[in-house]
Amino acid sequence: MSDFFLVRDDGFHPDDGAEPVSLAPDTDPASLGDYLDHELIAIEFPAMTDGRGFSLARILREKGYKGRLRAVGGLISDQYAMARRVGFDEVRIPAALAARQPQEQWLYRADWQDWDHRSRLAG
Repeated sequence: MSDFFLVRDDGFHPDDGAEPVSLAPDTDPASLGDYLDHELIAIEFPAMTDGRGFSLARILREKGYKGRLRAVGGLISDQYAMARRVGFDEVRIPAALAARQPQEQWLYRADWQDWDHRSRLAG
């Protein structure tokens, strides 16, 4: 069993071993243009309560980043839809978290494109 899994819209995948450029959550947003040519960028989430990585992903996509974006660290299944909406392609989770939050919990949030909180509040 792998120590880590990659979560994508179709479920868990073994960690592919790719070595991404890694960005800390306190990376200066003004420097993100320097990373646009990389194929894979990982943005670190030191804790599930640290949302700075969401902003970095959104800014990278707004600047035109076309590669693969990976969230790593302290995300939980409840945050998967948000991660996808801001531009992440996948989330890397440890096997221990996968055991506590099985694939079904992540797949439940894989409808991120259809979810629109504004329309649900308008009723």
